Amino acid sequence: MKSLSRISAIMVKEIRQLSRDRITFGMVVMIPLIQLLLFGFAMNTDVRNIPIAVVDQSGSVPGRIITEAIKVTQVVTVKTHYATVTEAEAAIKKGVVRAALILPSDLGQRITHHDILGQWLVDGSDTMISSALLALQTMPIKAFSIAGYQPNQAKTFEATLLYNPSRRSAVNIVPGLLGVILTMTMILFTSAAIVRERERGNLELLITTPIHSLELMVGKIVPYIFIGLLQIFIILGLGYVIFNVPINGALSQILLGSLLFIAASLTLGLVISTIAQTQLQAMQMTVFILLPSILLSGFMFPYEAMPAAAQWVAEALPATHFMRMIRGIILRGADLTDVWRDSLWLACFTLVGMAVAASRFKKSLD
Repeated sequence: MKSLSRISAIMVKEIRQLSRDRITFGMVVMIPLIQLLLFGFAMNTDVRNIPIAVVDQSGSVPGRIITEAIKVTQVVTVKTHYATVTEAEAAIKKGVVRAALILPSDLGQRITHHDILGQWLVDGSDTMISSALLALQTMPIKAFSIAGYQPNQAKTFEATLLYNPSRRSAVNIVPGLLGVILTMTMILFTSAAIVRERERGNLELLITTPIHSLELMVGKIVPYIFIGLLQIFIILGLGYVIFNVPINGALSQILLGSLLFIAASLTLGLVISTIAQTQLQAMQMTVFILLPSILLSGFMFPYEAMPAAAQWVAEALPATHFMRMIRGIILRGADLTDVWRDSLWLACFTLVGMAVAASRFKKSLD
């Protein structure tokens, strides 16, 4: 009986301590809730609303009918029209669209002779997206079927895969791993930075020094930047040697883009560090950020397949912007000016996050 009494006393003590630890208690509820919502609602392999462009060189009624028939499938969304194939290829390279439908000037003759109607130019860097678009090669055009159109071949459209014609999954996964591994390590390293100083008793020493809050924040993240660069070298080097992943972009662009993301991730970790009171809380909050960053960034599931609410959350996470940016640079040969929206967002996130971290640390001094 005395043993049960002692055990029950410890249980009551733990429950009371947990109830006072609001961050830990919140994580107990929020982590399974977020996982349930992410996997049950946001994760969808049924790709829809892929942004594409149309190059209708025929300028004819059949061209407009084909465009409308493509829209009806709901697999794609016609985002824009271009006059030339060159413009469409540039848009695919910049990531503005994922594919382009080319309708030739002799479309009417092709219909008469039951030939292939046009060609798809597809960004093959994402195998799941390309698979959904390649399925449109055999789609029937009912308006022409009524008029007697039947293609001489099994396909209605030809397709050309850009950047990954062999559809190897490693080509898509290896650049994405940069975002996943850097997110995991950079946030984890810095999320406990301030907390560790507090638990070791070094915070009082820092208070007495003339260092400013912003200087402390910068000093905390700079050493980890070199660790991040080392990880990039390892991942891309082994990816190129072992998996033959092409590196089509300039190394300087890869370096600058990666530095933007490393700084943003380290800054996010610092913000967590100023909120958490213990290293355990910092770890819990890191996991809370890490799960959506991996699942919503487009690494495992296409961004276009997610519902609007999940896309809004994804846009707030640095990993989403880096995933689009680094794949564009490495696989499509884009540069930072081509993906300037994502680059600007990461830079602004770093500046705002640094200001927030410095402000919160200053408040803790008071």
